[in-house]
Amino acid sequence: MPIVSDITRQAPRALLAAGLSCLALWPAGGHAADPRVERGEALLNQLNQGRQQPVYEAMRKEFPFLAEATAGYALGDVWGRQVLDARTRQLAAMAAFASLGLRGFFKTHAGYALDAGVPPDELKEIVYLVTVPAGFPRAIEASQALQELLAERGLTRQQPAP
Repeated sequence: MPIVSDITRQAPRALLAAGLSCLALWPAGGHAADPRVERGEALLNQLNQGRQQPVYEAMRKEFPFLAEATAGYALGDVWGRQVLDARTRQLAAMAAFASLGLRGFFKTHAGYALDAGVPPDELKEIVYLVTVPAGFPRAIEASQALQELLAERGLTRQQPAP
């Protein structure tokens, strides 16, 4: 019995010591010099065309591990692959995010698609296609996000005066 209670008392200390050891390896400022992260952040800057990245910067400040994992894996490893061109990648991402009901991600990637040269009418086709696998509510949500984006960019069609 004393062995079990001794192990129970020492386990939290061992975990704390291991955690502190890992923190000692973490560079000042909390940002690891990882080429995957650097590649991912460079890609994010390219996608944003030099615009502010408030969502990512806030995540980097409040959730540094999540920001680093996103930059390293999602952007650096997956998004940075060269098999698909930027246009195709953005259209696929739009369809996936719209189908999942992730309005913010849909809008962000629709913006990246516009930046990659995809015309608004093709973005609207993605919204129409979403009705089949994900249903009308998800497509309507995506259409609202796309309308917001197009208005923000000054790309809405002018309605004739009645």
